[in-house]
Amino acid sequence: MIKNVIFDFGQVLVHFEPEYMVRQYVNDEEDIKLLSEIVFDRLYWDKLDLGTITDEETIRLVKERIPKRLWDVAEKIHWNWIYNIPEVDGMKSLIKYIKEKYNVGVYVLSNISKYFAEHSHEIEILKEADGCIFSAYLGITKPDHRIFKHLCEKFQINPSEAIFVDDNSNNIASSIEFGLNGYLFDKDAEKLKAYFDETLK
Repeated sequence: MIKNVIFDFGQVLVHFEPEYMVRQYVNDEEDIKLLSEIVFDRLYWDKLDLGTITDEETIRLVKERIPKRLWDVAEKIHWNWIYNIPEVDGMKSLIKYIKEKYNVGVYVLSNISKYFAEHSHEIEILKEADGCIFSAYLGITKPDHRIFKHLCEKFQINPSEAIFVDDNSNNIASSIEFGLNGYLFDKDAEKLKAYFDETLK
């Protein structure tokens, strides 16, 4: 019997799209392309997710790679990206639906920075969750089994009684190896709802 559902955050509950976030502050197409690639370079963001680099260090490194005229806007983009992540259609209502109809616990497990974690209380969809785990505070990121173990121990979840929803196939494969039930998400909330109705009934 499934008693808990664990969701990834980016590309599952919200859209994380660098170009969209940059376009909130920049109009020139060449600048948009440059800033999308550099401000959100995984070279920095993987370290932010692990908690091994600060936001201030990240901004300094970004500035070394872009023209000085873009420094201020790059910094603005960095500090405001958390407010430019629109919800994936249907996901908030789906969370409410499964909580009310099937009485499952709902948790969020995300590879994400300390800065986001500190402001997570401002993100509306996260208010629907019963608990959240953010990687940067642990120094462990998915697909490492240890992060699934930490979540299950913290919230007293039996892995075999939980479904993990993520858009990354490597994370899903690892979660299944760990003992969770996995669902690879494709941004189709209706398809996921049908899966829940079949699995949670």
